[in-house]
Parts: sequence; C-alpha cells; structure tokens
Amino acid sequence: MIKLRTLLGVSAIAFAASTPAMAQEKTVTLAAYSGIFQDHYMKAVVEPFMKANPNIKVQFYGMPNSAQMLGTLRAQKAAPQIDVMIMDVSVAKAATDEGLFDKVDESVSRNVADLYPNARIEGVGGVGVTFDNLVLLHNEDQVKTPPTSWNALWDKQYAGKVAVPAVPDIQGTTLTIIANKMAGGEDYKKSVEAGIEKLGELAPNVQTWDPKPDVYTPIANGQAALGIGWNARAQVYSDAEGSKLGVTLPKEGSGFQINTINLVKNAPASDAAKTFVDYALSPETQARFTEAMFYAPTNSKARDKISKEALARTAAGSMDQMIGIDWIAVAGIRDKITEQWRRRVIPLSR
Repeated sequence: MIKLRTLLGVSAIAFAASTPAMAQEKTVTLAAYSGIFQDHYMKAVVEPFMKANPNIKVQFYGMPNSAQMLGTLRAQKAAPQIDVMIMDVSVAKAATDEGLFDKVDESVSRNVADLYPNARIEGVGGVGVTFDNLVLLHNEDQVKTPPTSWNALWDKQYAGKVAVPAVPDIQGTTLTIIANKMAGGEDYKKSVEAGIEKLGELAPNVQTWDPKPDVYTPIANGQAALGIGWNARAQVYSDAEGSKLGVTLPKEGSGFQINTINLVKNAPASDAAKTFVDYALSPETQARFTEAMFYAPTNSKARDKISKEALARTAAGSMDQMIGIDWIAVAGIRDKITEQWRRRVIPLSR
C-alpha cells in the first residue's frame, strides 16, 4: 500500500510539473495571402519559427486579398480569432483607423529600429514586412531582347499584345504614377492628368485589362507579348520549368508596394503574436524570405545576409530607382484615378 501511495504521489507531482509547460503552448493565427505567398512564407518563415519556438504553433489562414482580410477583421471585431495579419499598407491604414490593430514599435520588436524609413508609415499600426515593385514582363519567344524601358509597352509592334491589370488593382494605379512621371507631369498627389493622357495612348496596344487567371500566365504561354506585374511573383514564375516569362526593372524606375505586418487588437495570443512579429522582422528571417521569393527586405540589416544573385532579382539593390509613393495619400485619390481610367483609358483599347 505504501509503495502504491508513493507511486501515485510521484505521478501526481510529475503531472503537476508538466502542466505549466503544457499550458504555455500557444497557437498564433496568421492571416496573409494564399497561393504561392503562403507556400513560400510557410517554408521560409513559419516552419523555422515553430522549430525555434516549440511552444508556439502558427496556423496560417490564407486569403486572396487585403480587402477580404479587412472584411474578416471587421466581422470578428468583438471577438478576434486572428492574431497577426499581413496585408497591403493602404488597407492596413483603414484597419488602423477603425481601431482594429495595435501599434508595432520598438516595444514589440527591437528590429523595428532597423527598418527602412518607408517601412514605418504614419497612421498605420503595423510596419512594412516586405517590399515589392512593379516590373515589366515579356514573353521570351515574342520579345527576343529584354526591354529596358516602360516605353516598350507603347511600341506599335506589340499592338493588341499587351496585358495590363487595370485600376482599381494597384498595379494599374502604380503604372499611372510611373506614366505620369514619364510624361513630365506634376506631383501625382496633385494631378495625374499627364499620366492618364499617356495611358490613353497605350490603350490601343492592350489586349486585356483583366488578365485571367493572372497577368503572368498569358505572357508566359504567349497569349500576350508584354505586360506589367509584381516582381516577387514574376521571379518565381520565371523560374518554373519551361517558363518563357522574362522580367526586367526598367531604367525609369518603379514604385514599391508595401505589405505590412500587424497585431490584431484584443487578439487571443497577443504575447506569442509579438514573438512571431519580432521573428518576422529580424534580418535573418527577412533575408531567408528574400532568397525564397524575391521580395525586397524591409530590415536594412538584411541586405548583407542575402546572396548577390537573389539581391539582383529584387529592388533591394536598386533602392535609388524607386519612385516614392505615398500609398496613404493615394488611397484618398484612388476613386478619381479609377474614374479617369474608365472614361479616358479603357474605352480607347481595341
């Protein structure tokens, strides 16, 4: 009987000792883009994080776009189920204005101090976690010499062979700002009149303003000869076996699209979520994701940890060529730009 009681006592002590450790296990729900972003982010960031932090499990909740993410946040405001969200900066501003995000600053992660200035956006709770930029796409069979200028889109030899995602897609918005600069227009925040006129001249060359299923596929398979797209995805698709997709950063420069990483207010796993955000912003993690998917890092210390080959395929090596785009200001004029496209650009296509 004594032996049995002793054994039961030891078992109870062992169980009690194990309970706190088990109780410390947390699940962080991360909402971000589905598809190839999810595939690469899981391998380059999430899985290494869970290996380094065995008491924290990260559940990836993939969604197709930032607008859907915002809708989900709004629906869950009273009882959030998401802890961390990666989304476009302009949508993150709207979420911040609605009180859906907490502030990400040096108290959350010391890595915030090492971010490039344009990764810290006034009025946005989160901070930039990736930079992407618009690039010129071409089919290597139809365009033998890789184009070096955005002007290739206007070349008459490609009439009816250009694919451009129109506004309200931000690829179309970014192209508007680039065209405005090329045409010698004034500050885009004041007017994009010159850019709209130039895009009207491009319209006859455009085969489609709504490429399906995306802009990369019709160019890669030869349905279109030229187009525009985001660098990170374009680089990944260009590496596919047998791909004919060519990617170039034109000499006139480009503009950054910024994805922010945000802490959801009143989230269930807030402490563990902060640990994940800190990890995602570290130079080592940023460099690893750049190597995996060619997003430019937002941490200035990551650049030295990236191979020259990968760096050359991002805008991280061409920061001086980037047009400064204030996406918060653009959000205020987006409807006007969309209206101009619908009246003066899209109707002029073939």
